[in-house]
Amino acid sequence: MNSSFFDRGIVRKFLVIMDNSPEFLNALHYAATRAAKTGGGVEVLAIITPQDQTHWLGVAEKMREEARETIEGNFQIYSNWMKDELKLEAELVIREGEKATEVLNQISEDKEVGVLVLGANNSSEGPGPLISQLVSRDGGNLPIPVTIVPGSMTKERIEAVS
Repeated sequence: MNSSFFDRGIVRKFLVIMDNSPEFLNALHYAATRAAKTGGGVEVLAIITPQDQTHWLGVAEKMREEARETIEGNFQIYSNWMKDELKLEAELVIREGEKATEVLNQISEDKEVGVLVLGANNSSEGPGPLISQLVSRDGGNLPIPVTIVPGSMTKERIEAVS
């Protein structure tokens, strides 16, 4: 039997997937505002996807190291904003692998994660590959609810609904 939402223990964290999209910023803003209002926390998951086969092990390692440094630098900016504006401490988790698989692994491993918050692309091409993958592949089997924040939402509207 699959674990249910209620079997997960104390539901305290909103999980947001970090990338370079404007949709991520909407998802983070929603999660942080909601967490601050409800006494929860924010966990930011960054996923380093494997690069195409490289024959140079040193090059691949350097690329991973640079990706981690970029992720940590960006997270520091978001973390400072959450501390200053919302008095909220955020947690960064970095994983390596295929995005949808690593999201599911993180949810499975961290029982304090209670809601997955994703930002939707506002183009006619659909909400984005991660949302499409998770909803079509695993939507019925996810052990937690998913909140999808539209990419077109304004900061003021996000604050009003969170």
